[in-house]
Amino acid sequence: MGEVEGSLEKLRPSGLSRQTLDAGLSAEERSVSFGTVENMFNKIAIVGAGALGCYYGAMLARSGACVSFLMRSDLPAVRSQGLRIRRPADEFVLNEVRAEDSPEKIGPSDLVIVALKTTANGEFQRLIAPLLHEGTAILTLQNGLGSDEELARLFGAQRVMGGLCFICVNRTAAGEVLCIEPGSVSLGEYGRPAGARIQAVAALFTKAGVRCHVGDDLAALRWRKLVWNVPFNGLSIAAGGITTDRILAEPALEAEVRALMQEIIGAAGRLGHVLSPGLVDQQIEHTRPMGPYKPSSLIDFLGQKEVEVESIWGEPLRRARAAGAAMPKLSLLYALLLSVTKR
Repeated sequence: MGEVEGSLEKLRPSGLSRQTLDAGLSAEERSVSFGTVENMFNKIAIVGAGALGCYYGAMLARSGACVSFLMRSDLPAVRSQGLRIRRPADEFVLNEVRAEDSPEKIGPSDLVIVALKTTANGEFQRLIAPLLHEGTAILTLQNGLGSDEELARLFGAQRVMGGLCFICVNRTAAGEVLCIEPGSVSLGEYGRPAGARIQAVAALFTKAGVRCHVGDDLAALRWRKLVWNVPFNGLSIAAGGITTDRILAEPALEAEVRALMQEIIGAAGRLGHVLSPGLVDQQIEHTRPMGPYKPSSLIDFLGQKEVEVESIWGEPLRRARAAGAAMPKLSLLYALLLSVTKR
């Protein structure tokens, strides 16, 4: 989770022409055949069918997109009873679910949406390669830093896009997802400004009822989300397994949240990503109404699953230090998390 952003910015409607698309793509992007807008994303594969992947995949499928889910433990339940999504304003069941237990059974797709935990990034080659054809685009919705670069290294930078999901969503049972706050998704291209392809992705999500923001600097968007993820995911574990409301109820812990946020904003600035100091108050005020919310890292920790320590705390710390930032608060939190999450 993170802040909930307000408006749909820089979005074009879904009825984009091929001429408009080509005008927004670099020469490198145009060299990959993405087809017309109508069939650009004829087939979508979701890799990582946890709470996030199931939620966005179900929303896209409900809007008419052809979506296939790569599933493991939830597969029998989903095949027998469908995929149930509960949201603040409605609830629906996706009865006809395309779900498989191997990427080979899904086959080459036009858009691969990666919603894996970053602790599974070592499986990229095995899980994603069978889903690719010459023009497949990859959208990673993962937390933290490092996934964009790894996907680019393995499959080519021209394929890679990123999305930052500002949402409260939990898997409550096999094939069941509870969305507490739908929030929004911030989208960007890896290593280049936003073009028509990412606008088409945004249009796809918007048609599905997901609010979107498109930015020209994906790295800045990632640091912006870290402003929330670093303190709340980290302190929820380090302070003894507590929810966000309890963190903010303790003056000393709220002060720690603010100090960590300020460090992240400062580090982002040293790396060329200017974030407003006003984000600190904005993020905290967005968090208060969430009530007893368990951040995803806390859920993993309590479930005795591997926590995304390196992507959310370790890699940001290394990049900040390389840029000359001291980061005493993050250094201590990272050390604590390394200690308490050892299995």
